Amino acid sequence: LLERKNAILVDGVILNGPVADSEAGEKFVEEATKIIMEEVIKKAADVTEKVCEWQPPEKLKALLDLELKDTGENHQKLLQFCRDVIKFSVKTNHPRFFNQLYAGIDYYSLAARFITEALNPSVYTYEVSPVFLLVEDAVLKKMIEFIGWEEGDGIFNPGGSVSNMYAMNLARYKYCPDIKEQGLSGMPRLVVLTSDECHYSVKKAASFLGIGTQNVYFIKSDERGKMIPEELEKQVLRARKEGSAPFFVSATAGTTVLGAFDPLDEIADICERYGLWLHVDASWGGSALLSRKHCRLLHGIHRANSVAWNPHKMLMAGIQCCALLVKDSSGLLKRCYSANASYLFQQDKFYDVSYDTGDKSIQCSRRADAFKFWMTWKALGTTGLEERVNRALALARYLVDEIKKREGFQLLLEPEYANICFWYIPPSLRNMEEGHEYWEKLHHVAPAIKERMMKKGSIMLGYQPHRGKVNFFRQVIISPKVSREDMDFLLDEISSLGKDL
Repeated sequence: LLERKNAILVDGVILNGPVADSEAGEKFVEEATKIIMEEVIKKAADVTEKVCEWQPPEKLKALLDLELKDTGENHQKLLQFCRDVIKFSVKTNHPRFFNQLYAGIDYYSLAARFITEALNPSVYTYEVSPVFLLVEDAVLKKMIEFIGWEEGDGIFNPGGSVSNMYAMNLARYKYCPDIKEQGLSGMPRLVVLTSDECHYSVKKAASFLGIGTQNVYFIKSDERGKMIPEELEKQVLRARKEGSAPFFVSATAGTTVLGAFDPLDEIADICERYGLWLHVDASWGGSALLSRKHCRLLHGIHRANSVAWNPHKMLMAGIQCCALLVKDSSGLLKRCYSANASYLFQQDKFYDVSYDTGDKSIQCSRRADAFKFWMTWKALGTTGLEERVNRALALARYLVDEIKKREGFQLLLEPEYANICFWYIPPSLRNMEEGHEYWEKLHHVAPAIKERMMKKGSIMLGYQPHRGKVNFFRQVIISPKVSREDMDFLLDEISSLGKDL
């Protein structure tokens, strides 16, 4: 009553005291955390659990209470919704989730994500994010060291696609600095060169930056999916002959489908010869740098001007965790992207403002993505991360050997990374001549098996057509929770689901 008697009202709203019920909120978080622990974390390694509880979109809408209402729901209903969300979501931490270039659960990274979600930091200035800025700096320096540069710069971004776009824009700024203020008018016709096996984000970046998708010259790759250096040089000369200005070459270290690594040394020779910026999209394959056995896959990467590397893939740092590393250490990244917002980046602060690194980003608010990778690296050490890479590639080799032994399975090519591409050929096709009808029928096999495995919930495995080849499976091995038994189960399950096709 006393509070109400002394209440201050503004526009009919009582301003005395907090109105949020902290005790109830804390209780809800506690209960929700128990559900996460029981239904997600403790079941992460249980192969008897389903990878997914498949429902078609309209049925799933009916099963979930998705309507947003005028009045709030009680906590019991909200907790049930938490259970439903977990039940009907894909369990990407399941040992038999092989669908994408990320998988598994890293407990240290997960704990780090809980911390950053609770603290809700934005990583742009030291004053609001002191710990996470220092962490990011430490992680970037270590990643730069593994690339083989003596010094460099970098920034964590929301995805490898964004890192590739940053690199293209940075290369363009280096080529013609006036573009930052004067825009595209009066600029020469700029040309980007990349492999025909590149990630589609290179094409999107050219569109987004106003370069134009017609000005992306796709270089032929060989039968293994590697860029052919001689073809690159031909296209550079073609662009120059046309009066265009080639300025940026994007090589790939670990292509999305085949897992191919471009010959970086030979590509670097051409870039140096013609004064081109060399970017390496190592979003998928960059983690091989931590393996003394497999780092040869990226031989020559130290000659690149920039590198995109996603620790959320092979190293399981949790989506999203993606870095753009830049060889330049003169401040090029900041000069390219800075806007000098006076309300954030005041130069008369009471501490060293060189730690206010947010102006190197096109974002304002930015997540503390480096922290989860830092926590994993701290926990496992470089040796533990190396073992993670080596084990994944050893399992890939085991699966390849098993595919060769089994009737009805056929490799597309010998893999050099963790992408294993293969066909399953059902008994009905095994004695058929490999003509048009054969390939047409085989094209429908992978989608049919994928539907059955999704509805059963036993495995998730990707498929695609590629470079004139009919649909085939692409198995990707990442998580240390994946075992030899899971590889055997994969082949057994595909045979079981597809034997009647």
